[in-house]
Amino acid sequence: MGVTNSNKTVNTARIKCGGSFKVRLSLTAEPNITGNPTDIVLILDRSGSMAGSPLANMKSGAKKFIDIIDEATDGVRDGQIGFGSHIGIVSFDGTASQDTQLVTSVAALKTAVDALSAGGSTNHADAFTKALGLFNPLSSNARVMVMFTDGRTTAGGDPAAVAAAAKAAGVTIYVIGLTGRDGIDEQAIREWASDPDSAYVVITPDDEELEDIFEELAKNISKPGATNIVIDDEVSPCFKITSVSAPTKGTASLVSPTGLQWKIAELGVKSSEGAALESTVEHVGDCSGEIEVNEYVRYSDREGNAVDFPSPTIEVDCGVVISPEACPEPAELSVGGCEDPLEFDAGELAMESLGRIVQLSVTLKNVCPGKRVALAALINEVDPEGKEHRRGLKTMTVPAHTGASCRDVTVRCIKFVLPEDLDVSGSADSVCNRRNFRARFIAHYVDNDFECCPPL
Repeated sequence: MGVTNSNKTVNTARIKCGGSFKVRLSLTAEPNITGNPTDIVLILDRSGSMAGSPLANMKSGAKKFIDIIDEATDGVRDGQIGFGSHIGIVSFDGTASQDTQLVTSVAALKTAVDALSAGGSTNHADAFTKALGLFNPLSSNARVMVMFTDGRTTAGGDPAAVAAAAKAAGVTIYVIGLTGRDGIDEQAIREWASDPDSAYVVITPDDEELEDIFEELAKNISKPGATNIVIDDEVSPCFKITSVSAPTKGTASLVSPTGLQWKIAELGVKSSEGAALESTVEHVGDCSGEIEVNEYVRYSDREGNAVDFPSPTIEVDCGVVISPEACPEPAELSVGGCEDPLEFDAGELAMESLGRIVQLSVTLKNVCPGKRVALAALINEVDPEGKEHRRGLKTMTVPAHTGASCRDVTVRCIKFVLPEDLDVSGSADSVCNRRNFRARFIAHYVDNDFECCPPL
């Protein structure tokens, strides 16, 4: 199955300008064998060359294989192969035997493995034939053979023909080859196995590696949903991530003001499993309207699952924002790569800000559509006795908005220059005194439907 679900959601559809919201990433994965029951036949070589440590290590590996499939099918190692899957045991020397049928009992399977003893020649064809005979042709289960051998064919017919017939019938064949006392025919093994060889053939000269090989193969057959997961989540530049909660699985961290990375070692390896991560995101800048939260979400894992996360949108309500005064134009300059000093003439500059600069913003409530507004901003400085001294007056026309109904209109950055020579704080020794001001605003509609009564 691999990754079965991926999602990205927000906890609200609408925020105010500068507001925050929660973002939730979620992911679900499950082993393939959970959703797709599988019948597996272990075909185990018990020929004479297997005597001693090869047989002992093969038995340990086969039993580890059975335990992993047991846990992968239902999430617990309870002694029963679950969710409709089965395992059967076939062993062979000069002839092959069906040591168990396709069963779910882990104890029965391990008993059959423990009972194996080494002796005789090597008949691969009969081994494949007996294994194929265990499968129920009426079953819809996936079918898998896992053959282990340490030698060349010394008895029986052509195993390649039987293996080819099994593959044609839809059986997947894995082959584990141990370079035994008489060597193995690697070319033949690769011919028996499913393609590609890199996925279905393992050859080792060391029988001590058999337990690990059987373990890795069981994990591959049970198809872990995903391992070594890395998710890079980057939000739109209209937002910044202010906090990241601990995920339910794995670890997560901020990598930039707009990006986080979530890592999960494994998900859905033993049973269907979900994981979630929540972060808090804040609106920044002048973006407004319906905004996509994602800049991008990138996903990768060792299994190569293709995963796409949706890009939710959120409505950011900043009202109508007007900036009546533009920012100063910058002067462009550059310094050469090997140049230390630089003299640059910026030309003439009008002195507009001798002293303090105060920027005022005001929100006009419930401005009706289609009506311009006349706005005045006044600022006075207050001396220690509480007397006010006039410092500025600005008037402006606020353009009419075209909304469907009355709404708030924000007028931002009304600038006043407050020269230091007008400071009434009472101290003439410093240009860094605390200065106190009072601001007032007057506003009214410019456009109206009023007409004087005509003379009678």
